[in-house]
Amino acid sequence: MTQPPSIPPEYPEPTGGPAHPDAAQVPPGRPPVPGPRQPHIPPQEPPYPQPPQHPTAAPQPPQYPTAAAQPPPYPAGPQPPQYPGAGPAPHYPSAPQPQPPYPHAAAAPPSPYPQTSAVPPPGSPLHPHHIDTARGRVHVSSRQRHTDATAFGNLLLHLPNFLCSLVVVALVSLVLGDLGLLVILVWLASGALVFHRPTESALARHLLRLRYPTPQERATLEPVWREVTARAGVEGRAYELWVEDSDSLNAVAAAGHIVGVTSFALNRLPNGELAAVMAHELGHHVGGHAWSGLLGHWYALPGRIAWRLLRAVTGFLFHVSRAFSCLGVAFFGLCVGGIAFATISTLYGLPLLLLAMPYALAAVGRRSELRADRHAAALGFAPMLAAVLEKLHQQEQEQEQARIATAGQSGGEPPKEKAASRLLSSHPDYHTRLHHLQEYLQPAR
Repeated sequence: MTQPPSIPPEYPEPTGGPAHPDAAQVPPGRPPVPGPRQPHIPPQEPPYPQPPQHPTAAPQPPQYPTAAAQPPPYPAGPQPPQYPGAGPAPHYPSAPQPQPPYPHAAAAPPSPYPQTSAVPPPGSPLHPHHIDTARGRVHVSSRQRHTDATAFGNLLLHLPNFLCSLVVVALVSLVLGDLGLLVILVWLASGALVFHRPTESALARHLLRLRYPTPQERATLEPVWREVTARAGVEGRAYELWVEDSDSLNAVAAAGHIVGVTSFALNRLPNGELAAVMAHELGHHVGGHAWSGLLGHWYALPGRIAWRLLRAVTGFLFHVSRAFSCLGVAFFGLCVGGIAFATISTLYGLPLLLLAMPYALAAVGRRSELRADRHAAALGFAPMLAAVLEKLHQQEQEQEQARIATAGQSGGEPPKEKAASRLLSSHPDYHTRLHHLQEYLQPAR
């Protein structure tokens, strides 16, 4: 008998590995050998090693750095130096480095004057026209006042007005009889009131519309005035400081001891420019311009009052004569002409001089202003005074433009300055005053 083929022993399959396809098959015609029932495991392909994967057209090749790719950024900020041939020529200095401010043709030259935005406010110590008012010992000159040529000229030009006023006072004294001589003597002695302090105070308050400064204003004025008088060698306590409530830039020197400034000059000007204004007014006092002008005006007052009364009576009689047609006007003209001729003949032509006196007095007044400017400039305030004159000129131009605009709105022609008005002006124009300050504004060689 043939022996049945032996059944090969079953080896345990590796975990997770697929079995061979022939091991799972049972030869036909033989019943399965009883044994423990095993779970059915589906046949799986043997884990043959896969062939190596060669690169095909579909996968992209690895990215290698090319010429177009940027080099990796370095941690440092500046770029590596460029050598000739590798790129554009290097630029020196490079963009991150600041360029030196070399002058260029297109650039505007720097202005020699300080810009408005960079100028500190007037009260700041950093202002270019701020001065130090802290002064210790002060030297006072033995000669406090003098009378210069303009003061003498002012007195001489007021002499015809004085004589006319003396005639008027003499005519009035005739009415008083025996007291007439006393009236003339009192009038002649009244000129001393120019230097009388109570009279000066009344003159400042009622005629010049001045007031005493407040404690805050005095705290601003007194240090500046002390500096001005110390430079001039003048006793500052001999004068009185006053304030005028005004929005214009102005100051006044009157009588023997009055120095007044406007509230605009006090609050809007640096202390150096305020010192220049006060030094100008001190020049009027030191040179004798203030007292001589007021004294001449006082002695000319009776004559001026008589002249105004005469003009009023003459105007009234002229209107009355027009009611009698041409004959009345002719008769009036003959009467007035006869009186004028008799007066001129009696007084040896003195009234004719009165017609030219206003122009001569205005010329002397302009000369006294220039002398006061020189006094302030000699004390070291020339740059400050030039700045004040510039601001004053700007104010005058603004006022002129306002008058032109007002005349244009009303439909009339703008007023034109006449030659006579310029001749009667007591102050020189801006350009003339600035011209006379040039010798003090030029730097010392």
